Amino acid sequence: MLFQHVAIAGLAHIDAPRRLSSDEINTRLKPTLDRLGIKTDVLKDIAGIHARHLWDEGVQASDAATLAGVKALADAGIDPDKVGLLVNTSVSRDYLEPSTASIVSGNLGLPDTCQNFDVANACLAFLNGMDIASRMIERGEIEYALVVDGETADLAYEKTIERLLNGNATEDQFKNELATLTLGSGAAAMVLARAELVPGAPRYKGGVTRAATEWNKLCRGNLDRMVTDTRMLLIEGLKLAQKTFVAAKQALGWVVEEMDEFVIHQVSQVHTAAFVKAFGIDPKKVLTIFGEHGNIGPASVPIVLSKLREMGRLKKGDRIALLGIGSGLNCSMAEVVW
Repeated sequence: MLFQHVAIAGLAHIDAPRRLSSDEINTRLKPTLDRLGIKTDVLKDIAGIHARHLWDEGVQASDAATLAGVKALADAGIDPDKVGLLVNTSVSRDYLEPSTASIVSGNLGLPDTCQNFDVANACLAFLNGMDIASRMIERGEIEYALVVDGETADLAYEKTIERLLNGNATEDQFKNELATLTLGSGAAAMVLARAELVPGAPRYKGGVTRAATEWNKLCRGNLDRMVTDTRMLLIEGLKLAQKTFVAAKQALGWVVEEMDEFVIHQVSQVHTAAFVKAFGIDPKKVLTIFGEHGNIGPASVPIVLSKLREMGRLKKGDRIALLGIGSGLNCSMAEVVW
């Protein structure tokens, strides 16, 4: 999946407005923590997550994705009627049907010629959406595509805390459901375009993917609950990432020291530190947001990329590695040249 004619014409992110600190969660869970004799502050001291942001009541995944889509289209400076493809990549969704993409498309007023659909692949979906759109652009089927993601963790938080406060909650249940309390809400969107239409825009070079689907049971979730074997997920995820990294170095000519930024899917302090150590990455080249925003699922990578631009850290010609991994297990690594 290497592309010669794909550029990033627009990029945007939206931070959810309502901050929920880990201290607040620990206070609510104190009866269970005391009963089980759990004294370690797992959220802050181990996961490194001090807060996460949630939407105001009633905000749905499509609402969040729409907000980001409007902002990305404005950033690209194009009218909605030019969009030939809309891909929604959210883990969160309004309904089983219709697709969240169809709701976002209607909200944005996209034309009847615009294909729209959801792509679901856990935390990897945004990168998958970029690749699907880029293939169509590369073949000349469309000129512009919009990839969106809106994550809403509110329901999962309330239901998980409710279950853990049940007097029958066990230590194993607490351990298995704890990852749910690391989730965050947010939204991101990206406009991809035929490079010739946006001269000077950052180029999406494409990347590689690898799978280890024999480990599909390590993290399973629905809208109100996620059960995770965090230890094995880290071990097997890192093995898959190392295999994917070797393939990315071969396909994209990566030399770790020559890359300017590494945009890593944000899960936790432990996960990020393991990635940095395994690949010999300079930590100064990794912008982390998990401490304040938690794990925002597939929106994490584009949000970090957007924040890097907002901070002025991206210069013309910078080579940026996008590293994503998702439950399943699946892994993608790609490159953007700014």
